[in-house]
Amino acid sequence: MKLNIAYPPTGAQKKLEIDEDSKLRAFYDKRLAQEVDGEALGDEYKGYIFKIMGGQDKQGFGMKQGVLVPGRVQLLMAPGDSCFRGFGRRKGERRRKSVRGCIVSPDLSVLNLVIVKKGESEIAGLTDEEKPRMRGPKRASKIRKLFNLSGDDDVRKYVNTYRTVKEKDGKKHSKAPKIQRLVTPLTMQRKRHRRAIKRERITKSKAEAQAYHKLLVSRLKEQRERRSESLAKKRAIRQASQASREVSQASK
Repeated sequence: MKLNIAYPPTGAQKKLEIDEDSKLRAFYDKRLAQEVDGEALGDEYKGYIFKIMGGQDKQGFGMKQGVLVPGRVQLLMAPGDSCFRGFGRRKGERRRKSVRGCIVSPDLSVLNLVIVKKGESEIAGLTDEEKPRMRGPKRASKIRKLFNLSGDDDVRKYVNTYRTVKEKDGKKHSKAPKIQRLVTPLTMQRKRHRRAIKRERITKSKAEAQAYHKLLVSRLKEQRERRSESLAKKRAIRQASQASREVSQASK
């Protein structure tokens, strides 16, 4: 079994190939996100604590959190679920996919580990050397958190992912990623513009609602007047017919 061990403070990773079941027995029947004492791998890992982050079997099926089985199962999953790659063609579409459970078993070929606690001795190629980050944070708040900046500092000066690009004519210039959620006067102007448009829509809808209410009241008033006029005409016709009937009866 291969063990991919990562150490986040230095950004380094190391791969180990271990075939002895006596060393791997400490990881068996453990679940994802559980911690394992590193002394089981040897004396050089004494004091280290590893956290299980994932793994794959020989066919490439990954482990899924929450599936409490040591083998492979088929689940009905939707786009956006873990271990589901791709997008659905229709809204609400689900597909049946094969995944491994969250329990470590000897069938795994790769197991991903993260060092939670560092031990006494250094591990060559993992804890003794620091690898710079190829891509730094892009969001303004995360850049401030990384460099401990205040709100008055210019975040654009602290982007640590500048790279030189050579053009076809031989000129070189530096490029940096676009900072996300950066507050500038232009963004504030656009925000004020959006708010003004929203206020105009609200006032327009209110005015249209009031005009519609007035029109509806006037239409109902006209309808009532027409109905009262028709009733008055019918009443006059009925009275006239009744009077003529009485006159004809009296003449007889």
